[in-house]
Amino acid sequence: MRLRLIGVFLGFWVASFAQSSKNQGYVYTVDITKVVKDKVHVELIAPPITTNDIIFYLPKIVPGTYDIADYGRYVSEFSAVDKKGKKLEVEKIDDNSWKIKGATRLHKISYWVDDTIDTPMKGPEIFQPAGTNIEEGKNFIINSGGYYGYFDGMKNMPFQFNIIRPKDFYGTTGLIAQQTGKPLSILKLEKGGNEKDKLVDVYKTSDYDQLVDSPVMYNKPDTAVIHVANAEVLVGAYSPTGKINAKQIAASIREVLMAQKEFLGGKLPVDKYAFIFYFTDKPLYSYGALEHSYSSTYYMPEMTIEQINQQLRDFAAHEFFHIITPLGIHSEEIGHFDFNHPKMSQHLWMYEGVTEYFAGLVQLKYDLIDLGQYLEVLYEKMVTADPFKNDVPFTEISKYTLDKYNDQYYNVYQKGPLIGLCLDVKLRKLSNGKYGLQNLMLDLSKKFGKDKAFEDDQLFDEITRMTYPEIGTFFDRYVKGAEKLPLKETLQDIGILYAEEASYYTVSLGIDDDVIGVDEVEGKQRLKIISLDNMNAVAKALGFQKDDILIKMNGEVMPEVGPDFEPFLKSQFANLGEGKTLAYTVLRKDEKGNLKTVELSTPNARIEITRRHIMEIDPDATPEQLALRDAWMKP
Repeated sequence: MRLRLIGVFLGFWVASFAQSSKNQGYVYTVDITKVVKDKVHVELIAPPITTNDIIFYLPKIVPGTYDIADYGRYVSEFSAVDKKGKKLEVEKIDDNSWKIKGATRLHKISYWVDDTIDTPMKGPEIFQPAGTNIEEGKNFIINSGGYYGYFDGMKNMPFQFNIIRPKDFYGTTGLIAQQTGKPLSILKLEKGGNEKDKLVDVYKTSDYDQLVDSPVMYNKPDTAVIHVANAEVLVGAYSPTGKINAKQIAASIREVLMAQKEFLGGKLPVDKYAFIFYFTDKPLYSYGALEHSYSSTYYMPEMTIEQINQQLRDFAAHEFFHIITPLGIHSEEIGHFDFNHPKMSQHLWMYEGVTEYFAGLVQLKYDLIDLGQYLEVLYEKMVTADPFKNDVPFTEISKYTLDKYNDQYYNVYQKGPLIGLCLDVKLRKLSNGKYGLQNLMLDLSKKFGKDKAFEDDQLFDEITRMTYPEIGTFFDRYVKGAEKLPLKETLQDIGILYAEEASYYTVSLGIDDDVIGVDEVEGKQRLKIISLDNMNAVAKALGFQKDDILIKMNGEVMPEVGPDFEPFLKSQFANLGEGKTLAYTVLRKDEKGNLKTVELSTPNARIEITRRHIMEIDPDATPEQLALRDAWMKP
């Protein structure tokens, strides 16, 4: 039955966009109105092939992810035929490549694609914002690396992809479509006819790099538009239960985008940009966002706008700033990306680190957060960076992030912004406040730009020539070298007191970070005692046991770990005093393994706490420090 269905379906496409010998590009067609066992069918009318054998690839990795994906694992029933429909011999080489023999006669390739988000598959987990989603009649995420491939040595050719969609679906993308909402008759199908409930959208890209750089999300329309300087910014959303919509998101991020416009000098290097938001109502252990040149994709838990507002602003600020780098400033490794034999750049400190630094700084500069709130942002970066390797140059971690330093990658978003802070303040100090990292990045984007890559091992020398010899020394010591960042000196220059470590006495909730973890209980994310090794005196007095699940604190039901959780803890801490009773209700397994409710309590006491990275605005800052602070944090 399955084979017969597939045979009928393939016949439907025999003449789709029949290609003449004059057409030198790729022509793909995908029908998202026909889903079979959670898969969709992909067909390629191939460009002319001049070699007898040719290798067809799907990507091993795509830009911006820094992790192996192996998209070819999700492809099945791969076949190649000539113009008469005769099958050509195909040899599968590995997860991502197929050798086609007799390729000079190749006319068409076809295969089925499964989605990466909810399909169990051996091998590496694909970062969700770079993945694919197939929800029949609801939502389709088309990240091109998961749908479309290229021939060896032939990725610098034009690509066209046609999407057959339900008539009530809309495609959110940063691409400007060639045609939208056209009848099926434009595809000149042999079978199938003009089905009234289906329409066709046609897109074209100059090469495979642009194709992979251009995701599309299809679902029933939920969009909003923000005009930012010279650019039209499209927000598209999919929320399965309707908790959040595009208009709410647009209202949330509008202030940040307007601030970024000013930060970038009042004009943007793009004319159209798309924010593509997919929200899931399923339990999540990780989520995130992925940048593209003219768009960014987001895979996030479905929450109300009130719950997720600040995180949306932070995510959007980071991803939107990627229009500076790597869009406008990148090395040859990024500019000429090898999808199947990748070489990594040593400059993640800039691509991701400086971008993350700017995402916070822009909110400080334009009064979306105050200095005290920004110091909390820096504190989180510092403490999160502490466990990572500090004896390896950041350039080495960046260059080898796919293999021996893969477990260090997340530090890019922690130490990377701190590198940006130190570099920014140093530039401001050397220029008497007139020139900072913001100016440097804009100058670098003018010098290089989207179509001109720099040599990876020459960037530091180039920046030094553009600025000061001391900046070259900074790179040698703290980025190419493994010295600790000069955080105390940097913060002191802008009138902020800093201590790497300090001890003090305070009351405690007894649930320090190295004691607790998170576990799913009855579909909800709950705090769990995962270690008894480093409990403080309050935790010991409470009598926690390993694997206790915390469900109440001082008689109040603890919210699920998520946006409401931190405010709950802050409220509990504010009401906690020395000598007051601290109580928990926990779920604990009995001898038979059944969860039973257990009450724990103790009079609270002040305990000695050692805290790292103490920062405080200096009330006695000098006029010089205040002047440099203003130059750094004000527009």
